[in-house]
Amino acid sequence: MLSFDDVSVRYSQQVALAVRSLDLDGGTLVGLIGPNGSGKTTLLALIAGLQTPTTGQLRWESAPRPAVALVGQRHDQATWMPLTAGEVLAIERLRGKGLFRRLNGRDRARLHEVAARLEVTDLLDRPFGTLSFGQRQRVLIAGCVASDAQVLLLDEPITGLDLASQQAILTVVSEERDAGRLVIMSTHHLDEARRCDRVLVLANQIISDGSPTEALRPEALTQAFQGRVLHLDGAPVLLDDHGHDHDHGHAHGHHHGPVPEADHEHI
Repeated sequence: MLSFDDVSVRYSQQVALAVRSLDLDGGTLVGLIGPNGSGKTTLLALIAGLQTPTTGQLRWESAPRPAVALVGQRHDQATWMPLTAGEVLAIERLRGKGLFRRLNGRDRARLHEVAARLEVTDLLDRPFGTLSFGQRQRVLIAGCVASDAQVLLLDEPITGLDLASQQAILTVVSEERDAGRLVIMSTHHLDEARRCDRVLVLANQIISDGSPTEALRPEALTQAFQGRVLHLDGAPVLLDDHGHDHDHGHAHGHHHGPVPEADHEHI
């Protein structure tokens, strides 16, 4: 679906990300894992078209390029906007389909179906800004799915959420992958990365790429995290001062404020 040809992103003299070659296929759930500033958000921004490569190019197999939907992260999420959760969903459904197009019966059926899958049906009439962080995230993921984009980009989609929200989102992510979409999500957690079909370990370049077993090798994790790896009963546990991934550029889209994380085997 998508190929990277000698792509790099630089800010002044600093390399945020360098990818010599990378091919990404539909029907795949790809996990991005690495320390803060390792290029995860930059990679998502490149695919979303929000970041221009300094060198190289991204090539899409089909023309026109497939639709891409992004649920990003940023600390200044505007929750004051006078929109209901249902209106947020409708906006995402109509995005890219014409500024003045109205919802039709098919659109409404799709919105209700996705809302039920993300368990937000009872929230649709509520002001979006009054929802909890987990509820807002489920609404935004629902909007991403309802857009029917062929490529779904999720920047730490379940960080800090309650277990019910995490499970609802991960279930839908798997279903969208099974439907043939390319789904890419960044994470700071080994257990989330292990749920993916393919994992890229990043440290401003691709350190390791393959199945979770292949990519999450102790030596690759040690290299990416600069030695901040403990081995407990033979299993790697990564140590990192967790925070949202602030590469030098920021992916724009849907963004959220920081919240305490749930206890995980986190990195």
